Amino acid sequence: MSSPKSLSRTAPSSITATTIVSSLLSVQTSGAGFTDLTAEIARFVREAGAREGAVTLFIRHTSASLTIQENADPTVLDDLLTALNRVAPENAGWRHDTEGPDDMPAHIKTMFTATSLQVPVLRGALALGTWQAIYLIEHRARPHRREIVLQCIGATA
Repeated sequence: MSSPKSLSRTAPSSITATTIVSSLLSVQTSGAGFTDLTAEIARFVREAGAREGAVTLFIRHTSASLTIQENADPTVLDDLLTALNRVAPENAGWRHDTEGPDDMPAHIKTMFTATSLQVPVLRGALALGTWQAIYLIEHRARPHRREIVLQCIGATA
């Protein structure tokens, strides 16, 4: 087992989390694909007055999900959709098809992704990496209205 060549870490910071700010975000999707929520989540953090803490997102659906992924090259999102469609194709003989052939595959895709995310807030901003964005993934073929519960927990300005 080898040890890392170099490690560095900033000094620890401490806050007293005295504030919880909540909001419900409604998103109208246009069908299967990714919707970038990053700017809206950043706006929520600013409006909450958050300085240090965390923002949590929770999608209230079982056929759509959330992810943090690359925002620089759109072919990444195309390839991710291809991979999800390979994991759960529509024509796999699913028994649950009450709402159409894309219904059960959508539930499976949600199971492999996430229904909630937590992103640290540092110095009033989302602590995302340079190439990261927050996305809603619509797994159904037709448009849907999706609801995401937002909560910012931490210290405010």
